[in-house]
Amino acid sequence: MKKITKAVIAAAGYGTRFLPATKNQPKEMLPIIDKPIVHYLVEEAVKSGIKDIILVTRSGQSSLEDYFDSNRELENELEKNGKRKRLQAIKKIPQMANFIYVRQKSGLPYGNASPLISVAPIIDPQESFVYMFGDDLTISKRPVVRQLIEVYKKESAKAVIGVQEVSRGEVHKYGTVKYKKKGSSKYEMEKACEKFSAEKAPSHQAVFGRFILSYDVIKEGTKVPLGKDGEFGIVDILNSLVQKGGKIIAQPIEGEWCTTGDPLNYLKTSIKFALQREDIKKELISYFKKKIC
Repeated sequence: MKKITKAVIAAAGYGTRFLPATKNQPKEMLPIIDKPIVHYLVEEAVKSGIKDIILVTRSGQSSLEDYFDSNRELENELEKNGKRKRLQAIKKIPQMANFIYVRQKSGLPYGNASPLISVAPIIDPQESFVYMFGDDLTISKRPVVRQLIEVYKKESAKAVIGVQEVSRGEVHKYGTVKYKKKGSSKYEMEKACEKFSAEKAPSHQAVFGRFILSYDVIKEGTKVPLGKDGEFGIVDILNSLVQKGGKIIAQPIEGEWCTTGDPLNYLKTSIKFALQREDIKKELISYFKKKIC
């Protein structure tokens, strides 16, 4: 199998739940402590062996592109003021990976699968790639992308998707998977059900924004009809492949999925990441104990 070296990050949404903060900047540029959301995504991918980061954007997102470019004026200012540690951190950003920017094609239907059609011309039909939602972060000892790549190497599958168990009260918010009773793998997917109630959902294993996809997923996306509420969803593409005999693995991850898709979960994720930081963890815990507990 050809080595997986490309990651596609979907960052073409409008972030309407964060307006007015996202009026002039992408949601993916909102900070988690001192780095934007998208920076953490790139770090996870790079730590998993990815060399090429393909960011699917829309008009008005120049700040995202500028972030991964050099800023000579800032570098000179930091050097002049002797702030060498911060200077080195800034200089490393453009060197993290090879960054490629693709504008999402106009006229594509609304949904989380549209970026796949936009990147089709720059993905080799013989290669597989990582696909990441721009608002999903993870906390884990081993990068989640690496975990899924390792599973993909072992399985002859069309795709491997990351899943995590959610509470009964949250099941209706996400797509959940039904596993095959007699699949060739313990986690072979029979079907993914989009936003079913807790009573009707096949499991509490929720699909989130980490995928390893073969080019067959892109090809199938050009043929599959629109799904629930007229959305063009990746779940519908994967279900179509399963119906045609394709093997999809829905792999539970080691670690924690943290969404930033709405203000409340964004704040929760910010706190979780802050508690991973030794330089601020102690004072943050002390603050909560004094002000909240």
